[in-house]
Amino acid sequence: MKRFMLPLIAVLAIAATVVPSAAAASSSKNLVQVAASNPQFSTLVTLVKKAGLVSALSGKSKLTVLAPTNAAFSKVPKKTLNALLKNKKQLQAVLLYHVLKGAVPARTVVKLHSAKTLEGSSIKISVRGGKVYVNNARVIKTDVKASNGIIHVINAVLIPPK
Repeated sequence: MKRFMLPLIAVLAIAATVVPSAAAASSSKNLVQVAASNPQFSTLVTLVKKAGLVSALSGKSKLTVLAPTNAAFSKVPKKTLNALLKNKKQLQAVLLYHVLKGAVPARTVVKLHSAKTLEGSSIKISVRGGKVYVNNARVIKTDVKASNGIIHVINAVLIPPK
């Protein structure tokens, strides 16, 4: 019982940071539109456009996006970002490593130990100290609704294994 209570408490604490009116207002927008309407995702949206993934993330398929903030992207060395911008296939791989098939709400995420991404590799999911982590990125906001899925905000960029 104690094992299940800690993840539940972590989800409730994170979910409490979601502003209900913003989440409700966003539900008519798709994942890309929701991200584009929030200035903290401007780098992510720019990269999604450069990678040619806008239509894939705007379609009818339900998806979950683990969305790094601009602050998360600022931690990535400029050399690495520039290399990704020059290699569309590699940029797509990094971005698709942040996407899960299906709309996976926080209450489900905390029950998982891993999840397969659209890139093909799996991410590790853990709860430590009452906080939810995807690989080493901390989930800082959950369940941001979109018409075609859910966004969970993370504080680091995930890099797929080679």
